[in-house]
Amino acid sequence: MTATGAGSLSATGAVPPPALHRDRRFRTFWISETISQFGDRISELALPLIAVTLLTATPIQVSVLTALIWLPNLLGLFLGAWVDQRTHKRRLLIIADLVRAAVLLSLPVAYLFDAITLTQLYLVALLTGLGAVLFAMARQAFFVALVPRSAYVDANSKLSMSRSLSFIAGPAVGGGLVQALSAPVAILVDGVSFLGSALLLRRIPVTETPPPPRRTSTLGLVREGLTLVLRHPVLRAALGCTSTVNFFTFIAGALLVLYASRELNLSAGAIGIALGFGALGGFAGAALAPRVSRAIGLGRTAMIGAVLFPAPLALTALVSGPTWTKVAMLAAIELVSSIGVMLMDVNLNALLTAVTPDDARGRRAGAYSAVNYGIRPLGALVGGTLGTTIGLRPTLAIAGLGGVLAVLWLFASPVRHIHTLDETAT
Repeated sequence: MTATGAGSLSATGAVPPPALHRDRRFRTFWISETISQFGDRISELALPLIAVTLLTATPIQVSVLTALIWLPNLLGLFLGAWVDQRTHKRRLLIIADLVRAAVLLSLPVAYLFDAITLTQLYLVALLTGLGAVLFAMARQAFFVALVPRSAYVDANSKLSMSRSLSFIAGPAVGGGLVQALSAPVAILVDGVSFLGSALLLRRIPVTETPPPPRRTSTLGLVREGLTLVLRHPVLRAALGCTSTVNFFTFIAGALLVLYASRELNLSAGAIGIALGFGALGGFAGAALAPRVSRAIGLGRTAMIGAVLFPAPLALTALVSGPTWTKVAMLAAIELVSSIGVMLMDVNLNALLTAVTPDDARGRRAGAYSAVNYGIRPLGALVGGTLGTTIGLRPTLAIAGLGGVLAVLWLFASPVRHIHTLDETAT
């Protein structure tokens, strides 16, 4: 593919990546993403707590809620192809933020009138998921318009650091807000965060290149996206790895709040503290990812992360003891797992960006997300079924041990031999 932006990262490091923190456009985008991420952490805790505490949902109903959030990713195949034909990607990002803000703000309004139902909660999950998919499809092209190729790893590291910080502070703040104000009112913060994100995106000046004349139908573009992902050795291996780890970690993720609340008898505040402290590992992993990849290579770093991410989740099944012990054990498990996910994500995201042709970013993202994120609802539903039939603890152990299998995709591919982004050109 042709390089996007200025400069390149040579194997010898002769041309260093630009200082992104001095780029006003990237800083604004970074702040926008940070605000939105902090709001998301509150909703991720508050939505299942609404189901569990206000609506006394069963494990199956909680897993359905999680599944509906990710179900719209199956539409990514078509949304990605459609987004590729649009010139104004920033406009689509803003629309996606505004839609999610409106949908989330409906929950505190319904709560004021004592009218929240499981059906509304399901609709909110589905529509916010749809907005997230539209945002993700347009974000790919917008990212490369702001960031030069040589800074892909650094940019992904900075964005991931913000995401990690949101996992550190967000659950603790969210747990406190839920405990003090109730879960529906806490979601108000996430709705406002999307409004703030939309306002900041509107301030970013960017030159967006019109798409080339359409050569085929929308279905043809969808087919091209699938063909690219399934035939390209790097994309295929990355997809196999991330979709496998997503399937197993969502078996655990769909039940974690329920497990901590009902089986471990932890309060919303205690759950938030455990998850927030554990997320310190994500911040450390995002900061370390560029350095580790320079030392041992992008591929090997991603492989280490693919093991460290799911493996500790198996230990969740062993959590017991007094409250402080349970909180400490959950925090330690999340700490190691969060380091792993960042070592994997930062490097694989940079590789995906580097090997994708400029005119196929939307449909590649759509095809990739349809499988990678589309498998998450399946994992959540399997988690709910297993949690009901064999119990929560055995299900969590299966999720952690099964997720380790994801690394085999990278081990059997060219990814493990890739040290720098320059090598993706060959």
